[in-house]
Amino acid sequence: MRDVSPDVVRKDKTSFGAILETFVFSELGKIAIWSEQRCTFSHFRDEARNEVDIVLENRRGEIVGIEVKSSATVSAADFSGMRKLADACGKKFVQGMVLYDHDKVVPFGENMFAAPLSWLWGRS
Repeated sequence: MRDVSPDVVRKDKTSFGAILETFVFSELGKIAIWSEQRCTFSHFRDEARNEVDIVLENRRGEIVGIEVKSSATVSAADFSGMRKLADACGKKFVQGMVLYDHDKVVPFGENMFAAPLSWLWGRS
């Protein structure tokens, strides 16, 4: 696992972030297998290096962006890549979310919100 031990994660949270992003991608893939709504997975990065970790697109061309954060806090800055994705997709962009390490859902504008990572397994 990328030579990452618990000690390394304690000292450098960025290594954990990469592992968490991979984990979330894997979990979404499992969910997609059983979903009636077929979608493709990709990511977004523009020439200014704005990015979104996971981009889902369904058969109708509707797009959902997902950013993964290992942090327990989220700010408007965490949605900068998502806003660029929304601008690039226009009306096809339907929702953007930042999954983070907390238990609260926090709105960040129209069709944008932060949600707990636990939403991957249900909204309890």
